[in-house]
Amino acid sequence: MAGVLQRFERRLEGAVTSAFARAFRSAVQPVEIAAALQREVDNSAQILSRERQLVPNDFTVELSVTDYERLTPFGGTLATELASMVTEHAHEQRYTLTGPVEISFVKAGDLGTGRFRVRSRTNAAVTPVAGQRMTETAVHKAAVTLEVNGLKHPLSAPGVVIGRGEDAQLRIEDPGISRRHAHLRIQDTLGGPQVTIVDLGSTNGVVLDGRRVDEGTVHDGSDIRLGNTTMTVRIPGQE
Repeated sequence: MAGVLQRFERRLEGAVTSAFARAFRSAVQPVEIAAALQREVDNSAQILSRERQLVPNDFTVELSVTDYERLTPFGGTLATELASMVTEHAHEQRYTLTGPVEISFVKAGDLGTGRFRVRSRTNAAVTPVAGQRMTETAVHKAAVTLEVNGLKHPLSAPGVVIGRGEDAQLRIEDPGISRRHAHLRIQDTLGGPQVTIVDLGSTNGVVLDGRRVDEGTVHDGSDIRLGNTTMTVRIPGQE
């Protein structure tokens, strides 16, 4: 662990000017954030099997207003170096990441200068449906939209097969998701689209609005959890 932090400090020294050191002289130190991110990764590891542990890849660092303002000129550089450090640590510990590491900084009014918090979550990389147009216009016109990890996927009948394998139409790189996990089935009717989620014999099942189902009716705002990924269905015309 110490080696990773030392390499992080050396890279950071070469990436920014002495202005960075002056800005942080009496505030939170970058190496403190780096160490906290490592602890968050280690403490959040989920056992998938004897040889695989899943760790978060999306981190939010909450800073005091003063520290946030001091950090702003260097935020991009620091976020890049911290992401590299977390990735390096995960590889050294043989952890499983579901996608690229993302680091963001936000202000927290309840924190004093020099104090910070780290929050994390697991965001699996998502491959859209082949040929899918994910423009704002396409999303706005879609009768059904599936929100996954911040991305909105416009869908139409007959729906999509969701899974981790290459034969799935909407691929999610989540180790808790089966190769062909579920079918989000869409049927056009005079009263609007009817949406159903069907478990395709997955290992970890389908959870619809907090309840495990083999098949269930999906409504506007319904949450579907597959593996470690939660997605939300939007059906704008549905009352």
